[in-house]
Amino acid sequence: MKRLLLGSVSMIALLLAAASLPVDKTKSEKAFDRLATLKGEWRSEQEGVKISLIYTLTANDSALMEEFRPESGAVMITMFTVDGDHLIATHYCSAKNQPQMITSAITDVQKPLAFFLARISGLKSPDDWHNTGLTVIREDNDHLTQEWTYQSKGKSGKRIFRYTRVRP
Repeated sequence: MKRLLLGSVSMIALLLAAASLPVDKTKSEKAFDRLATLKGEWRSEQEGVKISLIYTLTANDSALMEEFRPESGAVMITMFTVDGDHLIATHYCSAKNQPQMITSAITDVQKPLAFFLARISGLKSPDDWHNTGLTVIREDNDHLTQEWTYQSKGKSGKRIFRYTRVRP
């Protein structure tokens, strides 16, 4: 009986020790963690319009929410999440559509994150304005560049936004 009890206690101690060991993160999780360091407020000015960009971790730190808040105009939201070996960005656009963009498999967590259109909902016509990609370039701790690609009426374009972190 003592052996059984001692064996059971030893097994429980082993399981508890194993549960507390850190699990190695995947490259996509590491890339998400790097993206999550954007948490906080950023500012920019685009064509004379002041813009605030606010990043917030949510859903038990499994999603990064980006709020694009222009001084005038509609607020837009982009949600970033990990999905297997890549990241997903779902953009809730003022054009009332929702492009879901995905990275290629993450191989280098230090490289800029390039998202490409995987699918889109809310698009009434293929000619309607919609985003087709996003590249997030973290220049350093205080400077961020976003390159958004879009399509409208069969023509493609790009808009570049440069942000500076707001220090409390």
